[in-house]
Amino acid sequence: MAKPMAGPGPAADAISDFIETGAHLFQAPVDAAAATGLLADIRATRAFDETLFLSEAEFDADPQYTGVNPRPGRNLLERFEDRLGFVEQAPQIVEAVTALLGHDYEILNKKVVCGVPARSIPDWLKARIHGNPVNNLGAYMKPQNRDITYFYGIDFHQDLIDYKEREADFLTLYVYLHPVTKADAPLYLLEGSHKLGGSVFPHDLTRATPDTWLYRNGEHGEVETRQRILTGGTGFAAMWHACTLHGTQPDAADHERISLRYLIARGQGRAPGMEAVNATLQGPLSLTDTRKDLGADGAAVIRANTVLKA
Repeated sequence: MAKPMAGPGPAADAISDFIETGAHLFQAPVDAAAATGLLADIRATRAFDETLFLSEAEFDADPQYTGVNPRPGRNLLERFEDRLGFVEQAPQIVEAVTALLGHDYEILNKKVVCGVPARSIPDWLKARIHGNPVNNLGAYMKPQNRDITYFYGIDFHQDLIDYKEREADFLTLYVYLHPVTKADAPLYLLEGSHKLGGSVFPHDLTRATPDTWLYRNGEHGEVETRQRILTGGTGFAAMWHACTLHGTQPDAADHERISLRYLIARGQGRAPGMEAVNATLQGPLSLTDTRKDLGADGAAVIRANTVLKA
């Protein structure tokens, strides 16, 4: 698609916001009617209840913790590719992303993300995942349902977690397809946490005040970060740096929270905006190892979850 020249306004705001807080919240939502229509069609593909899941016996017969997220050929958004212009061509999003990543930016990944409410999770599974730092539920889903990413709370993390040895040259764009209140597993974002660069998950966080956390990254220093809860209406959009800490608590509502998540990277050209942001970071832009919470089979070996205290 054609990408307009970045100018004052959203472009300048995106760069300054990324430098200061590591995130940019769009003042104008994307098209709410288009978001509502897509949401209805997503919900029509399945019941978002306990029927999503394998039985305990089925899971134990062949536990699989890896390869259970959406992938090419098994990604629900591929079915709705022609419906995504309300996000991908929204002027405010194109302008802000272009400012950070250049005119030839590329979409690395896009998918539907579902926060699963407690009422939909089988009792046997609740007992197993209690206290896990990352409750990605893909391992427990029936294979045909793994075209969406499902979660039940995820501890504060960086999106760099999935990209060993890759420079933080990408950002995450998140869009709510319906109103999200504090009960709907909204994103919790730690403003300014990106300033310490990449760090290994789980992260060193201590509550400082009811609204702030002290975040330490070893020899790269420490910073007091403000916790921001991203609630919003239909079409709410936000994006953040690959080193910005964020997470969610379990969905406390009586319905699922369905959103779109994009990972967007620089192309072959320069990305002056992101280069300006990264020049201000005190820590590394890439990591050889990104996490230490999983065993060799991909199962959780650490039972601790900081965001539950948020």
